[in-house]
Amino acid sequence: MLNSKHRSFLRSMAHDIPDIIHVGKEGITPNLIVQTKDALKSREIVKGKVQQNSIEDVQSVAESLAISTSSEIICVIGNKFVLYKYNHTNPVIEFPKVKRKGRQGE
Repeated sequence: MLNSKHRSFLRSMAHDIPDIIHVGKEGITPNLIVQTKDALKSREIVKGKVQQNSIEDVQSVAESLAISTSSEIICVIGNKFVLYKYNHTNPVIEFPKVKRKGRQGE
């Protein structure tokens, strides 16, 4: 489970990566699910785009892919979405250390 700092970090990372998942008029196909799983395994974070000719809306596509791939939705903006899934065997993304405020003298 990600906290707000992790989501913010991943959202900033996703800004610079290209869309590699494209959902067209066929919607979510088994091949698209396999492609998304493979991309998440190698990259941990993927950005997708729902084409204008698709009959499905972006939120439902992101939710369906997240459930099918056991990943988390980072954000949905316009016709784009970002998914994240931690790779336990070979992690790619390292989150920055969070500084916690404590009492002085400890």
